[in-house]
Amino acid sequence: MEKEVLLKNLGERIRKIREQKGITQKQLAHTIGKDQQSVQRLETGRVNPSVYYLYEIAKGLEIEVEFLLAMS
Repeated sequence: MEKEVLLKNLGERIRKIREQKGITQKQLAHTIGKDQQSVQRLETGRVNPSVYYLYEIAKGLEIEVEFLLAMS
């Protein structure tokens, strides 16, 4: 899978989970100590997150990192 497609799919997955939980980008950003623009860039696939950033996102969404990476 191409890098751009993978990052876009990951971002969409994060956005869907966040919205299902009723969390705004600003709330998630505050929970993980980032700014809203960082979460927005992640959700639009414009950033290649580190493993630790994915861990923070998963923790903020109260899910396992593996769930974010299961790109089915």
